[in-house]
Amino acid sequence: MQELFSRSSFARAFGWTITLASCALLGCQQPDQNGLAHVDSPSNSASAAAPVPVPAAGESTDVTAPAAASPPEDGQWIMPSRDYANTRYSGLDEITTDNVAKLQVAFTFATGTLLGQESAPIVIGDTLYFVTPYPNILYAVDLTQPGGALKWKFDPKPAAASQGVACCQPVNRGPTYYNGRIFYNTLDAHTVALDAETGQLLWKTRVGDFNYGDTFTMAPLVVKNKVLVGNSGAEFGARGWLAALDASDGSIAWRAFTTGPDSDVLIDHAEFKPFYPQYRGKDLGVSQWPPEHWKIGGGTVWGWISYDPELDLIYYGTSNPSPWNHEVRPGDNHWTNGIFARDPDTGKARWFYQFSPHDLWDHSAVNENLILDMQWQGQMRKVVVRPERNGYMYVIDRVTGEVLAADAYTYITASKGVDLKTGRLIYNEDKTPSQGRVVREVCPNSPGAKDWTPSSFSKRTGLIYMPHNNMCMDWEVKPVSYIAGTGYIGVNARFYPGPGDGNVGELMAWDPVARRKLWGVPERWPVWSGTAVTAGDVVFYGNLEGWFKAVHAQTGEVLWQFKTASGIIGQPTTFRGPDGRQYVAILSGIGGWAGAMVSGELDERDPTAAKGFGNMVGELKKQSGIGGMLYVFALPR
Repeated sequence: MQELFSRSSFARAFGWTITLASCALLGCQQPDQNGLAHVDSPSNSASAAAPVPVPAAGESTDVTAPAAASPPEDGQWIMPSRDYANTRYSGLDEITTDNVAKLQVAFTFATGTLLGQESAPIVIGDTLYFVTPYPNILYAVDLTQPGGALKWKFDPKPAAASQGVACCQPVNRGPTYYNGRIFYNTLDAHTVALDAETGQLLWKTRVGDFNYGDTFTMAPLVVKNKVLVGNSGAEFGARGWLAALDASDGSIAWRAFTTGPDSDVLIDHAEFKPFYPQYRGKDLGVSQWPPEHWKIGGGTVWGWISYDPELDLIYYGTSNPSPWNHEVRPGDNHWTNGIFARDPDTGKARWFYQFSPHDLWDHSAVNENLILDMQWQGQMRKVVVRPERNGYMYVIDRVTGEVLAADAYTYITASKGVDLKTGRLIYNEDKTPSQGRVVREVCPNSPGAKDWTPSSFSKRTGLIYMPHNNMCMDWEVKPVSYIAGTGYIGVNARFYPGPGDGNVGELMAWDPVARRKLWGVPERWPVWSGTAVTAGDVVFYGNLEGWFKAVHAQTGEVLWQFKTASGIIGQPTTFRGPDGRQYVAILSGIGGWAGAMVSGELDERDPTAAKGFGNMVGELKKQSGIGGMLYVFALPR
């Protein structure tokens, strides 16, 4: 057997013939006569481009978020994604490119926990809410009081044993608000509802079983009085699902599994009309697996959910199949690594598309789906724009599920493009893993060109602001057996920077109409923070060293930065306070998959630690402290 961690010359990665999808794009073309998406010459530079012309009316005309899914600004931030369209765009404009350099700390608030802080701080009226990682304490902060005094807190007391089945630390991505109530998930697979004013527990529902790998890390979304929640745990062989709970009493209205017979997946062929024929068979969630394997097949639902009120459809992604060792599970492994459109009332599927059939690399398809209306070949189309973990920026018709475009936005060797006629990803056969063979220089690595970290979309510039990464890996499959509640992976992985100048993270501005990158802000480490953008043309995000940054939305110029006490993997939000001023909030506290080496105090001498990150972020311990703190910023009075 080859020695797994001997380093072959990485110069080969620079000398290879660039495939049609193996570059960070500066431009792209229409599909050719064979239906393949082609790209122009690659560039890994991060230089700023010329300012983007902003229409006199103040908003982009070629691409926009529909008003039904992204209503006008009211000064609040009531859900992590800001709106159903997942724009993370605020219409507040007190903080601008001209004055953002004057931002100051308004107050801080200690979280009392030391693991990764991924929650979005949400704001309703005069109260700010956020959730800690395990033990998942919800804090309500009174914004009318100097220094943001504690209004109340709720401790759900989740089962301590659930920490043992949390893949990448027991994180939590935040609460959401609906009709006077705060909803959030706890690690031990419960969903709770609280009175937003008093913190009184209204109901608590056990939705999964962590003894079989189910955990909760996602932020719920409430649509039409239904609280939508999904499970984590594909790395433990958990069978994925999305469930809808009645917001009034917590009862389960429906549950749609990712794998199994059509009756479990809520596929009614009278209503299920996928665009591509490979999704039209009966019980594909069974036949595309080895016998009985669908019962432990993964496809968990722990990412972002969008909703189009006009079409009355929800959109969400399903994660990787279990285990990572693909040789154990021949077939396309439906319905993992794809996007579902469903009826929120019944849960019935309307269409499905699979980004990475028979996933080879843990490229979980859980990222955000931006609900946009955009000019496409002379007419406005209703689309989902999706920056996918496999390295492609997808434009998908959200009515039918047809893929209109799939453009590479990073360096890719794992695949050669997307066939737009069939919708299928074209894998690079030279990289297919097999027992006894180490596959080297696979790009992007398993966290992908972009993980769960959410992008934002500006209604002013019409651009998408995306945190993403440039990482590659060596990959070796190994024997694996399923035991309930234990790890089910079957791979050794080792991560390292992709080609370029050594920077493995970047904040990128992407033009979804021109289908090209406009500018990038390079980062030494992976960018594991979400982004937010404002009508003041300011983009906010943080990095793993703890810098919270404000960037010019048109040029990429860094206008302001503040060093927090720990690395940032949280989601920035902005809101109007009770005093009428605009504030910006972020949680600082390193952890999660990328930061586990630091907060988990793992041994950097093990290159496979943190499922592959040990090889490249051990030095990060010198750059970031451990801790959890809410920071809130404002302009001077």
